[in-house]
Amino acid sequence: MLFFGHKFLQSPKFYHVFDIDSILTTPSSSILYVEFEEKNLDIITYMQENEISFALKVKNITEVAYAETLNASYIVVENSLAKTAQKIAENYLFDAKILTHIENDKEIEELVLLGIDGVIFPNAIVKITAQ
Repeated sequence: MLFFGHKFLQSPKFYHVFDIDSILTTPSSSILYVEFEEKNLDIITYMQENEISFALKVKNITEVAYAETLNASYIVVENSLAKTAQKIAENYLFDAKILTHIENDKEIEELVLLGIDGVIFPNAIVKITAQ
């Protein structure tokens, strides 16, 4: 299981970007975090064209499929969607890892038993805006 933002496990940060200009203010080799929305398609296209690793936050199964097709490295889902998303990822042999947001360690055991690829704690995400 992958852990991002756990208090005693080192991991890379995700940089939540809101426009292409804000990408330029992130450290090199960053993992960018974007919500799947039509208004963000220019950001997603930019990341694809520049081979930038990114996580795509999605809301439903259709968006899970889009995220894999868009070459997201990580697909971030709500806990309620995690089991289904993981099953789809395994069935279609996704390259992307399925992650879900959690608030505390008590949630880990259930997600491990479900076979979810990884978890993100809130402090793993840094919001970035263009300066």
